[in-house]
Amino acid sequence: MRPGEEKPVEGGPSAAVFEVELLKLRAAECIDEAAERLGALSRAIWSKPELAYEEHHAHGVLTRFFESERPAASWAVQPHYQLVTAFRAEWGPPGGWAAPRPLHLGFLCEYDALPGIGHACGHNLIAEVGAAAALGVKGALESLPGPPLPVKVIVLGTPAEEDGGGKIDLIEAGAFKNLDVVFMAHPSQENAAYLPDVAEHDVTVKYYGKASHAAAYPWEGLNALDAAVLAYSNLSVLRQQMKPTWRVHEIKGGAHDYYNVLPNKSLWKAYIENGKKLGIDFISEDAMLNGSSGSTDFGNVTFVVPGIHPYFYIGSNALNHTEQYTEAAGSQEAQFYALRTAKALAMTALDVIFKPELLESIREDFKLKLQEEEFLNTVE
Repeated sequence: MRPGEEKPVEGGPSAAVFEVELLKLRAAECIDEAAERLGALSRAIWSKPELAYEEHHAHGVLTRFFESERPAASWAVQPHYQLVTAFRAEWGPPGGWAAPRPLHLGFLCEYDALPGIGHACGHNLIAEVGAAAALGVKGALESLPGPPLPVKVIVLGTPAEEDGGGKIDLIEAGAFKNLDVVFMAHPSQENAAYLPDVAEHDVTVKYYGKASHAAAYPWEGLNALDAAVLAYSNLSVLRQQMKPTWRVHEIKGGAHDYYNVLPNKSLWKAYIENGKKLGIDFISEDAMLNGSSGSTDFGNVTFVVPGIHPYFYIGSNALNHTEQYTEAAGSQEAQFYALRTAKALAMTALDVIFKPELLESIREDFKLKLQEEEFLNTVE
């Protein structure tokens, strides 16, 4: 069976569905088999937190993880991919394909920490989940008899989510150009296939000053810095009266703008269906759509390739960006939830591979959301 094709299977479509379900079980087994290594990967990143663009230890830990995969040379690993602390690990069956261009599935890893409190957003778990889901898909596809499927599994290490926007740098460098669907998951206090990430910056304000002699005739000058400081202070005070769903992010000049994550309903429905099989208890769709989250440079990714960015509970009600969440992200209890989430992502990726109608719906959702955004951005 090839992505985008129906395989003639004795017993009809139900037999084909059964085969996909068996592959999902194999993916979950592969993740369980690697659980000890994956946990060690997460702990190694968690134990030595590094700030944006400085994640040299995490970069080394992750690239060595894929380089040491068995059998030898399973993954083609490119350290320092486009950015010093980014990487790319790619797997495809040996021998290539006779078929046309393979389907490219991307799994994203984050691994930067916060100043002073370390991995208080659980990026060590994001890295683990991305790596684990990729291993699961690879293991399932390797178990298939016959010629290899035209599928590439790609893991991208994306630094600097907390400050700077490493994914945006990678987009600009062309790292996402050939990917068809991307997957990652973020630690939270609940399980949600999607949360609105209200982080788009639609307004750019520039302040222009006028030089003058500060002692002789200061009244002839205009102080642009004072204007910027006053604007910042007033907006900060105004936020006390803003509604809970409103967000105003003030950024300094030169920083990347983080966009909203574009929802892909076809992807999130497939993810929920697979997650429920694993016992994940999701919040309702109403709570999901009316809730809110923080900001992420994954939003920018969803403007160039369809993707999913679910949130997952890690066994603690502590809030992200607190010392308590740092502790929870490094706990043994979090491992169960992280690996369960990785299994759900891997299972969803297998649906994308083997259900051409799902891939078509995902692409259609992506196009429609882009069209909506273009329309909304013209109405000001």
